[in-house]
Amino acid sequence: MIKTAVVVLNWNGIALLQRFLGSVVKLSADRDTAVYLADNGSTDGSVNWVSENISDVRIIRFEKNHGFAGGYNLALKQINAEYYVLLNSDVEVSGGWLNPMVDFMDQNPDVASCQPKIRSYHNRNNFEYAGAAGGFVDKYGYPFCRGRIFDHIEKDDGQYDNRADIFWSSGACMMVRSGAWTRCGGLDDDFFAHMEEIDLCWRFHLAGFRVSFIPDSVVYHIGGGVLPYDSEHKTYLNFRNNLYMLYKNLPDNKLHWTLFIRKILDGVAALTFIFTGRTGNAKAVWNAHIDYYRNIKSLKVKRRSVRNLIICQPGSLLLNKCIVFRFYIKGDKTFSSLNIQN
Repeated sequence: MIKTAVVVLNWNGIALLQRFLGSVVKLSADRDTAVYLADNGSTDGSVNWVSENISDVRIIRFEKNHGFAGGYNLALKQINAEYYVLLNSDVEVSGGWLNPMVDFMDQNPDVASCQPKIRSYHNRNNFEYAGAAGGFVDKYGYPFCRGRIFDHIEKDDGQYDNRADIFWSSGACMMVRSGAWTRCGGLDDDFFAHMEEIDLCWRFHLAGFRVSFIPDSVVYHIGGGVLPYDSEHKTYLNFRNNLYMLYKNLPDNKLHWTLFIRKILDGVAALTFIFTGRTGNAKAVWNAHIDYYRNIKSLKVKRRSVRNLIICQPGSLLLNKCIVFRFYIKGDKTFSSLNIQN
């Protein structure tokens, strides 16, 4: 068994691999750390390019695109390591980025996952949308971050430079304890992509683990490498997967009311899309709800499986507030303004 496996999932991303993979290997690979490329059936020659140009990468090939969730699930089954690092192909790492996270995980065996500080690649003094300084979820399932609420992204002025427990670590760059991954079942293949890491981290909490943010480690993320942030398909996946996540993980006494309110809020979001001329995104919200109901039987099975994991509830890390109200009505645009103690 190796100590750490850095696993980059690829699908037709040759330009990103040419841009970033070499430095990932240079700043990561050593006797305790191996770098893997897990390829989701690419047809752009990216695997051949890596084979010919970067020698210290172990390649795992799949015949088709299994998505983010399925691709990582299949890849990690073939890797024997104490820690996995799920790293997007559009991430630039910095010198010494791994050591603080590895040391923290070694010293805190109750932590299932941690993430570094994620800054924007293009605006390097700002946080990046997908993860920033660690993620949280409000009472209706809306994800947000220390450093990013909805589309408002903060400049990194060191305001979140403390190690902290968080609700979710970002799939753009997250370190996971392999034992916790196996115990909690890995990512949910049916999510395909988007929010699957939040669903997994929710299960980590239910199983009694912690999830943490390590500011000593810094990476830079482009974001939207496969699906642009305004993509209709991304809208569909985010709305559908949010419903999946809530149904699977909410306690019995909050399930039906929370879903009821969330469906109303999703309806408001769809109307907003229509009034702003984004009818394709409104249709995506509708299709997300249709597919949620189509899959309710399988979700019931998954919910029963999650019930078997439960040791405790996440407590205050699952925010008992409506972030939509706080952001759009009260004007709380930053994480600090929410007055969350962590």
